[in-house]
Amino acid sequence: MLEEQEFINNLLSSKTQNQAFQQLLQDYQRPLYNHIRNIVINHDDTDDVLQNTFIKIFQNLKNFKGDSKLFSWMYRIATNEALTFLKQKSKINTISSEILQNKTIDNLEADVYFDGNEIQIKLQKAIVLLPEKQQLVFKMKYFEELKYEEISAILGTTVGGLKASYHIAVKKIEAFLSTN
Repeated sequence: MLEEQEFINNLLSSKTQNQAFQQLLQDYQRPLYNHIRNIVINHDDTDDVLQNTFIKIFQNLKNFKGDSKLFSWMYRIATNEALTFLKQKSKINTISSEILQNKTIDNLEADVYFDGNEIQIKLQKAIVLLPEKQQLVFKMKYFEELKYEEISAILGTTVGGLKASYHIAVKKIEAFLSTN
């Protein structure tokens, strides 16, 4: 924890800020990209949201209180940015976010950055049918292999609630996959 506080101090110091932020980008760009990509699905949209996420992280570092790990705080920002992006995009297109995500999944096969197969597309279609919280919990646990404690810190929910959400999500996905 002392190392993390020292790193945060380097991020806040004008003398070490550039180097520390480069280190932050190097350490967290790929995991945050994957996290955001799991939510917004489209590569180009993910890049936009990722850029906005790092801008928000940079602008708000001085407000980081250290109540959670830096990792959790950044993931919370990334999650909020991704969800806000989806809501804005569905509002602009005057469609629900579920329809928007279904359209995005339908276009996955044409996405050069998607290397999945038909089964993975079916899985994505099943996930879209879940309520937003269950989607997030399932994606963080299944795809990103985060621990319940980490997800709890990111989403601000109890571990017990997350376990229940994940269990329900798995049952719904299994039911969808067995009937489709």
